[in-house]
Amino acid sequence: MFPSKVAARQYLLSARRSRPHAGDLLGVAQAQPAVQEARRIALYVSMGAEPQTGALIDWLLATDREVLLPILYADNDLGWGVAPGAADLVPGRRGMSEPPVDLGPDAIATADLVICPAVGVARDGARLGRGGGSYDRALARVRPGTPIWAAVYDSEVVEALPVDDHDQRVHAALTPIRLIPLRRSVDD
Repeated sequence: MFPSKVAARQYLLSARRSRPHAGDLLGVAQAQPAVQEARRIALYVSMGAEPQTGALIDWLLATDREVLLPILYADNDLGWGVAPGAADLVPGRRGMSEPPVDLGPDAIATADLVICPAVGVARDGARLGRGGGSYDRALARVRPGTPIWAAVYDSEVVEALPVDDHDQRVHAALTPIRLIPLRRSVDD
């Protein structure tokens, strides 16, 4: 167990940066029934050493799915816009690529599946992000019953992580190798 979120984040990000290459999520995602059945998927544009989402976004758009991408607000909350295609994204805050039209923060509630970034996830569904609280606020708006997956590497699925009351749990970890179902707490 990590003594704090800061310690967990530092350890996991350091390990991620030392990876020889970033893995792609497309092959594993394509094989999942939840992805095949979803018409609207909330996703994100990967940056740096994160598991890569570009090919997955392109495939979803090519198969006539709607992809919601986040728009980072000044208060670190997230709005959502429909992905027009990679060439039509605009620069956003903190180096993010964003859709040009903002549908607002509640648009995530219209998604059939949510795939969010994470630094790590625990076997009980606890998700560790980068520390801004953006995704915890956004995930609280997801329609009940909608699958929520965190995109990580296999090595970033750990036994336990520190959690706070506001932290939102996820149902599974999507890695470049497999989809790992997670146990969520009984009150979720």
